[in-house]
Amino acid sequence: MGKIKLNVLGLSYSQTQTGAYALVLSEEDGDRRIPIIIGGVEAQSIAIQLEELEPPRPLTHDLFKSFAEAFAVNVVEVNIYRLEEGIFYSELICEKGLSRIRIDSRTSDAVAIALRFRCPIFTTEEIIEKAGIVLSIEGETEGPMIAGQTDPEVPKPEMKSQFTEYSLSQLRGMLDDAVRDEDYERASQIRDEIDRRGESV
Repeated sequence: MGKIKLNVLGLSYSQTQTGAYALVLSEEDGDRRIPIIIGGVEAQSIAIQLEELEPPRPLTHDLFKSFAEAFAVNVVEVNIYRLEEGIFYSELICEKGLSRIRIDSRTSDAVAIALRFRCPIFTTEEIIEKAGIVLSIEGETEGPMIAGQTDPEVPKPEMKSQFTEYSLSQLRGMLDDAVRDEDYERASQIRDEIDRRGESV
């Protein structure tokens, strides 16, 4: 059975579980989406990678990458290979020299690591058939995207930013403070405001 490549579409707040997030993966050569409920810590790790923020200290997935690289191990692929009772099962495909190793992983961790190694994420047609959804033209999701949105079918809601009254220099200072305090959700909002003004961080 052929593998289907997935891209990380983004994250949204879960309306079904308090404190949880929906990780949305999109089929690269199709319009089906897979929403996966993940915890706040993993969502934060994925979000800061999608937003290209640099935390002042390495997060767990950053540490994993540094550890792997120190021992010449490369993660070359992530496979979401099973869906059972609503739980997605994933594995990391790692290479060291001529050796190839498969490591079992939670899907949220696997995606966070895949983003750091810039490696592809795959699943099967069976899983896409079971869990995939096709978004309507209005782009209905569980909630507004909060990070990494690239799909034009899922527009970000237009709302007045709480940072509109600040100057660019103030915003950059606030962004530095938010990253230093590890408040990545606030940092993402500030970065969005800077981007809206057509400025680079």
